[in-house]
Amino acid sequence: MNVLDSIKNEVKEIIDNDSAHDFEHIMRVYKNAQKLCKKEKANEKLVLSAALLHDVVSYPKSDKRSKNSSTESAQKSKSILKKYGFSNNEITIVSDAILDHSFSQNKIPETLEGKILQDADRLDALGAIGLARVFATGGSLKRPFYNIDDPFCTTRTPDDKTWTVDHFYQKLLKLESLMNTKSGKIEAKKRTIVLREFLKQLKQEI
Repeated sequence: MNVLDSIKNEVKEIIDNDSAHDFEHIMRVYKNAQKLCKKEKANEKLVLSAALLHDVVSYPKSDKRSKNSSTESAQKSKSILKKYGFSNNEITIVSDAILDHSFSQNKIPETLEGKILQDADRLDALGAIGLARVFATGGSLKRPFYNIDDPFCTTRTPDDKTWTVDHFYQKLLKLESLMNTKSGKIEAKKRTIVLREFLKQLKQEI
């Protein structure tokens, strides 16, 4: 068994999150990262290790500690990587990538590995799976789908802590322009079309 399989098995035992941040989310980010790595010529071992460990500590969105998830995941990743013989330099690259990947941190990673992890994670917030995740999260927090007076934030500032559809305007539709890599931008553009088509259809139905 190679080191990535060992880390994968360990993470599978640890992860116990909601359906938007479960082990399947980890594996989708892993697959996204694999594709981006090939196109961007990055260090696959480091990027994929970061993908496996990026949510190893993940608090529910309703938890005040939620904003600390990436910081604590980065910290926890160090002890896991050390156990599998990663060098200090490799551990720094992986843990920094994890620390900087979160949207709420508002950081642009410095390394290519960090840029790819951030793109791979953001791709999972777009497209058909992004739609499923945003409404799964909204449902778990008992949020209404939309503001009945202005569902699509035409005349008001989006507030995704109150309405689920607002999350499209507060975050999801911005991700395409925030992607770091060329291959990430190409895929994000395709997936953002899915979100826009959904909103167009929703507008007709409500």
